[in-house]
Amino acid sequence: MNNTTISEARVTLGALLRKPYEALQTKVYAALAERGFSDVRPAHSSVFRYIKPEGSRVSDLAERADMTKQSMAYLTANLTDLGYVTIAPDPSDARAKLAVLTDRGRAVWEALVELSLDAEAHYSARIGPERMSQLRAILNDLANAMSD
Repeated sequence: MNNTTISEARVTLGALLRKPYEALQTKVYAALAERGFSDVRPAHSSVFRYIKPEGSRVSDLAERADMTKQSMAYLTANLTDLGYVTIAPDPSDARAKLAVLTDRGRAVWEALVELSLDAEAHYSARIGPERMSQLRAILNDLANAMSD
C-alpha cells in the first residue's frame, strides 16, 4: 500500500472548496456578531438561506437544505427561542405551520446578504474581478454538473 497521504499526493477538490468557504463564513459571522447578532451561528444559515419572505414549512426548508426534518425543526426552534423566527399557521393548510422571520430575523437576513456581498467584493479585489467572474462561472458549472 502506498504511504502517500491524500494531501501529499494532491489537494482534493473538497479541500479547495472548503478552505475558501470556511474563510468566507468566518469573516461573515464575525462581522454579524459585531452588528449585535452574536447568537446567530453558521448552522442557522440553513434556515436563513432557504426561508421565503412569506414563511416556509419546516419540511420544505429541510428538503431545500438537504437535511432531516428533525434537524431543521431543531434549528427553527432554536431561532424561535432567540427571537429570529416565529411559528404561524399556514394559510393554505390548517394542519401545517410556517416558520416566519421576525423583524429581527429579517434584519439578520439582510445583514447576511450585505456581509456576503462585502466579503465577495473583498476577495474579488484580491484576485481581480475577471478571475472572480471566472471562478463564479466555473463554480456554477460545477454545481449544475453535480445536480445532473
